[in-house]
Amino acid sequence: MRHPASPAVVDGPQPLAAGLVASDPTLTRLEEEIGWYNDKSGRSQRLYKWLKFIEIATAATIPILAAFHAPTVSAGVLGGLIVVLEGVQHVNQYHANWTSYRATCEALKHEKYLYLAAAGPYAVENPHALLAERIEGLISQENTKWVATRTEPAQPADKAD
Repeated sequence: MRHPASPAVVDGPQPLAAGLVASDPTLTRLEEEIGWYNDKSGRSQRLYKWLKFIEIATAATIPILAAFHAPTVSAGVLGGLIVVLEGVQHVNQYHANWTSYRATCEALKHEKYLYLAAAGPYAVENPHALLAERIEGLISQENTKWVATRTEPAQPADKAD
């Protein structure tokens, strides 16, 4: 669900304010990145919540089956399904992606609003160049975090005593 104070992100770059050219590569990139992170955050949130809902419903079904003396194989199958669903969540990191992408999207929006208001760090002589640097910094940080969550930790080398 979108925060009531947040404007809806529409497809494609949109003019940011009167007098700003929509063909500006920095502003176009900003709008595209906000849209991308917003979409991916929402998708990850939906997938995470659906997987968790199915896991909870499946787990709740097991004692009900036992109470009605259902064949034990049914409880075993449902237990296996829970393991598979949790494995899918672990491999795809839907929760981590949801929160990370949402944080990056909100940070990009924050930069956009400060830039448009010529406030904060953008109350300088060349705010446009600063905007480009800060956008790329945020995106680079997100990419670094994403790679770090997918990299297996290095195994410690066995030390001879």
